Amino acid sequence: MRLIDITPPAFEVLLDLRYAGADNFTGAPIYRRAACYLNEEAAGLLQRAIALAAQMDLRLKIFDAFRPTEAAWALWHHTPDPNFLADPRKGSPHSRGAAVDLTLVDAAGRELDMGTGFDDFTPRAFHGALDIAPEQQRNRALLLGIMTAAGWDFYRNEWWHYQLFQPRRFPLLSDEAAGTGMM
Repeated sequence: MRLIDITPPAFEVLLDLRYAGADNFTGAPIYRRAACYLNEEAAGLLQRAIALAAQMDLRLKIFDAFRPTEAAWALWHHTPDPNFLADPRKGSPHSRGAAVDLTLVDAAGRELDMGTGFDDFTPRAFHGALDIAPEQQRNRALLLGIMTAAGWDFYRNEWWHYQLFQPRRFPLLSDEAAGTGMM
């Protein structure tokens, strides 16, 4: 399976790849090299989401996309919580190049307030959380609308996570098998 490198200018997105640095829930880098990849189908849907966001003078900021199986295991060993991380024995949509973690930013590059940060492993991160401000709910609904209109499925426990429908039809990929050099 071929992975597509998600980088500007081919993809008009901002990249803030959290697992390539210490600004993530583990407090340490998971990836050796910052890189953003998706499988071909997901890359096509991402282009549709980019175009929809642009119609509203918004852009997408990506926190994570393809996650080699080695990285999935590292995250699981740190926090084995199936409510927020896929059990690596079953495989994550991320490890299939079929998922992306992202948010919306305005024309100045400021993140829209979603009520929690990325990788907030609490019920406040759920799409249907009611204990966040109305503006934060609207921002989440806007992201949800853009992504679902572009053809993505969502994960109810994480406002930032979108994946292809039926992601298990794609194989799990290690860093070596994908040839990404991320680990």
